[in-house]
Amino acid sequence: MSILIDDSTRVLVQGITGSQGRFDTEYCVAYGTNIVAGVTPGRGGQDVNGIPVYNTVKSAVDVSGATASVIYVPAPGIKDAVLEAVDAGIKVIVALTENVPRHDAAIAVAATRAAGAWLIGFNTNGMISPGKSKLGGIGGDRANELYVPGRIGVCSRSGGMSAELSAALAAGGYGVSSCISMGGDPIIGNDMVEYARMFEDDPDTDAMLFYGEPGSENEQGLARALRDGEITKPVVAMVAGVFQESHPAGLSFGHVAAMIRSADDSASAKQKLLSESGAHIAHRLGEISELLKKRLG
Repeated sequence: MSILIDDSTRVLVQGITGSQGRFDTEYCVAYGTNIVAGVTPGRGGQDVNGIPVYNTVKSAVDVSGATASVIYVPAPGIKDAVLEAVDAGIKVIVALTENVPRHDAAIAVAATRAAGAWLIGFNTNGMISPGKSKLGGIGGDRANELYVPGRIGVCSRSGGMSAELSAALAAGGYGVSSCISMGGDPIIGNDMVEYARMFEDDPDTDAMLFYGEPGSENEQGLARALRDGEITKPVVAMVAGVFQESHPAGLSFGHVAAMIRSADDSASAKQKLLSESGAHIAHRLGEISELLKKRLG
């Protein structure tokens, strides 16, 4: 199994006629993703490599039966694109756009939650269930090499580190059930602990691997779930950014949300909290498989 998407997921692409939408769609189709429709207002009736294009998400869903969408829309239009997908009944939405205005992001997140939909992003490179389906640019044309099918659930605040983590798992003899690049913007659709709950319920996920950063309360939420016994499967966590603690508070490095505002936001504090809550802390990529072997054999 996997979480959120598999080989039966019917996917539409909002903004498919743009250069990035076309580029990623080609790789997704080559990987095996079941992309059934595209949407670009005013381009209805066209096609992109044989994929029909519609003017609205509703018309695309009515014809194709799509249940997931990946969105390539600039920041000023991302709120409306997400709301349109929600109104059409889409349940898994991958929004790659970064630096989304916070008011717009808050509205989009509230709408997806009210509809019981999942919003991956903002500022993500996508998600993948290896050997089944991928949404967004994750893995590029090397997805088969980087993301080996297996039984470890991966969730990362960094899109680039999703590939590094998954490659490290493969090098250690493990593979990935699903990998989520959750997004690096200050306001994102779902928290780390929500993905942990899905992995906890997935019978084909034996353990979880998380990549954290300074800033946000994602790691704190995961720690609470571990302490409360809500998450019982082994958790390995890697929290980068200790160097940031030598710089003045209020500066972001990399992702805009990776900002230390208080001592609890630091990588060191999160490492300590997660360790005390039962997670196994990896300080180097090579330690990940070693820690998993201690728990899984």
